Amino acid sequence: MNTTYSLHHINNVQAFGFNPDDYSRFKFGDDAVAKYFGTHLADGFIRDYLTENSIKQQIVVISSPYSFIPTATFAMKNWFVARLNRWLARHGYPVVQETKVHRTITYKEDYGELDAEQRMSLIGNDSFHIDKDFLEGKTLIFLDDIKITGSHERMIMKMVSEYGLSNDIFMLYFAELVNKNIHPNIENHLNYHQVKNIFDLDGIIKSNNFCINTRIVKYILNYDFESFCIFIQDQTFDFINLLYDMSLGNGYHTIEAYALNLNFIKENLFLNNHKLIQHGN
Repeated sequence: MNTTYSLHHINNVQAFGFNPDDYSRFKFGDDAVAKYFGTHLADGFIRDYLTENSIKQQIVVISSPYSFIPTATFAMKNWFVARLNRWLARHGYPVVQETKVHRTITYKEDYGELDAEQRMSLIGNDSFHIDKDFLEGKTLIFLDDIKITGSHERMIMKMVSEYGLSNDIFMLYFAELVNKNIHPNIENHLNYHQVKNIFDLDGIIKSNNFCINTRIVKYILNYDFESFCIFIQDQTFDFINLLYDMSLGNGYHTIEAYALNLNFIKENLFLNNHKLIQHGN
């Protein structure tokens, strides 16, 4: 059994059913918004499905595929699971387990500005991997923030077919584009609704609710060098270390477009900080 559930249905570019500024901050690491989205998605799924169609098997929740750095959906997943577990425990069901879909390819292109054919072309050569034995006899919930063209869902179902999974499967989204007359680049309109430039990230990063993800890392590394230098020198050393380590973990040091900004961190900020420590400052 395969079931799709979306909390919000986008049929009009003037009314999304949620705050587009919130969505923009969420995509760049605002965990407070991730909490709101994840909690409301769980509440909607419980209300609209679980109360009438109880799941007897153990549930495994799986966030959108990633390599080393999680996507924004990962933060939403944490709050979704927390909310769902409370309902499951209260009704005597087993609480959620989690696993990961591994992906092999990373790319610098901005997925949100592509049309359906370009999206499929970009991710079509990627491969997704999952622990089949761990999933046996369990109900799977694949979680993502938004469904635009269904390209990622097709890749997930391709993986399901390749692994021969016979599990009951739910595809859950916070929002789904249901009006096919709206161009898929509406996703980029949402992604950048509040984050217009690199300096708009400052309030998100320096809040107490920041959760790093692939989008913000790629955005910073791909930004023009002059603005990047101004921005990065105003960040804490802890954040700079986090950004650098996440970049290496995803192999971004091998992508030419990111080399200039990454080298600036390595050759200037790290070196200068080491000199300060050596001189007792």
